[in-house]
Amino acid sequence: MSEVKTKWSLEADFLQACNCDYGCPCEFSAPPTLGFCEGTGAWSIVKGNYGDVILDGIGVGFAAHWPKAIHKGGGTLALFIDERATPTQRDAILTICSGKAGGPPFEILAQTFSKVLDPVFARIDFKMNGRDSSVHIGSHLNVELEPIKNPITGEAESVGVVHGTGFIFKNAEAVSGKVCKVDAPGLKFNWPHKAGFFTRVNYSN
Repeated sequence: MSEVKTKWSLEADFLQACNCDYGCPCEFSAPPTLGFCEGTGAWSIVKGNYGDVILDGIGVGFAAHWPKAIHKGGGTLALFIDERATPTQRDAILTICSGKAGGPPFEILAQTFSKVLDPVFARIDFKMNGRDSSVHIGSHLNVELEPIKNPITGEAESVGVVHGTGFIFKNAEAVSGKVCKVDAPGLKFNWPHKAGFFTRVNYSN
């Protein structure tokens, strides 16, 4: 008899930045620009729950390294959880993000990691302003987005990606990760002015 999983759902503003060129070929099922992936993401939960545990207002972030394309696995994950989260909320988020509660994207992503570092509980500061959004997680993660600039005129571009079969997002603003810097125990990288995305997501199991 299969285990009955606790129902959960999240509505969140989501920022992403990585080491790929603008637009990120991974969104088109193509190999990563440099042959490997180093990426970050953060969710500012607008409304969420894990069973009876309310997750509204909590922040969650990650940094990861995959030696090849994400689907080929072998990845290393660092997870960051808002220090304001209660022990019960922390447990709920860890269960969701581990994939053990089922549901995309976490159930899918969990299969790509061979090493999961100890979670980091830190202050998470979001600045939500569309294509100019940012997130700072203690001294461990710093992501600042800005519009992609036209290489001729220098003016801001407006670019979107619609990914109907995407499991992290279905559509998003394609932006520049002006800052994409990680300095966490077991994971460190710095990729300015590479691919970034901003969107709102809805997940559930």
